[in-house]
This record gives sequence, C-alpha cells and structure tokens, in this order.
Amino acid sequence: MKKVLLTLAAIAGLTIAANAQTEKGKIMVGGQVGFQTSKVKDTDFKNNSFSINPTVGYFVSDNWAVGTGVGYDWSKNETNKDNSTKTDAFQVSPFVRKYTAEGPVRFFAQLSVPMAWGKTTVESNNVETKNKFERYGVELAPGLAYFPTSKIGIELKVRGLYYNYNKDKTNDITTNTFGLNVNSLAPTLGVQFHF
Repeated sequence: MKKVLLTLAAIAGLTIAANAQTEKGKIMVGGQVGFQTSKVKDTDFKNNSFSINPTVGYFVSDNWAVGTGVGYDWSKNETNKDNSTKTDAFQVSPFVRKYTAEGPVRFFAQLSVPMAWGKTTVESNNVETKNKFERYGVELAPGLAYFPTSKIGIELKVRGLYYNYNKDKTNDITTNTFGLNVNSLAPTLGVQFHF
C-alpha cells in the first residue's frame, strides 16, 4: 500500500511541476549552438561552420508563449587555396508557441518568422566578390516537450511547414521556397530552461 501511495504522490508531483512551467508570467530560455567541420582526404576541400542562436520566451497566458531568437551564422567553404566562399549572417526569429495537454509530456506547435541579413564573399584566384542578401520566412513546427523537473524542458522538434523568401541584393535575384519537412528520423533536440 505504501508503494502505491508513493507512486501516486510522485506522479502527482511531476504533474504539478510540469503544469507550473507553462503558466502565465513564466519565462523560458534556450537556444542553439552549432559547429561543423569537414575535409575531403587528399584534396584542399574544407568546410567549416558555426552558429549561435539564443532564444527567450514569455508566457502571456497559460500554455501560450511569445518570444524571439537572435543569433549569428558563419560558414566557409574552400575548394582549394585560391577559391573560397564565406557567409556571415545576423538572424532574428520571433515566435509564438502553444503547448497542449497536461503532465510531464506535452505537444506544442510553434509559429516563427525567421529573418536573416548578411553577405556572401566569394574569393576566386585573388579576386573578391561580395553579395549582400536578406531572407524572410514563416515556419510552423510541431514538437514534443518532456519536463523532467520544474525548471527544464527537453524538446524534440521537426521543421514542419515553411516558406522562405531570399533576395540577393547585389545581383537582384529573388528565390521563393515552400516546403514540408516532417522527417521524424532527423528531429532537432533542444533544452529550454523555465523560470
């Protein structure tokens, strides 16, 4: 009997702790940091990239959060010593997130508007060309959050439905992209801290 009562008390405690994380007035903080490097053996081909995108959100009502991410992306591809492409971009991504259900495991949907402004520098045989660009998009991403404690949420999210507008300002070239990416075998994993 004691084991049953202890189990019920533990489940109730987890449920109460999880419910407190998405209440009105709470703040969530998280983000993404990425680094990748590759080199093709017996060639001069190298690829390096780095990104940092912290996010913060505020619960305007129970289970509804609004927030933004602000970050920076950098990448460089070298095909040989005389040819390289480097990209720098500043990013902003405001979002609205809705959690559903109650308990330690919750589904959520996030609507975000990712934007980026930057430049691409192409160096070929000591001649450098710079192209400025801007990107705007809309993304609706589903996800699943697990709250093991009252302060931490572990998340799995897929990209979902998206639209991107990309403009090469230097060459006046516009690209529109629309897609659906719900690859359950390649979700993003994240951690959010709730206060």
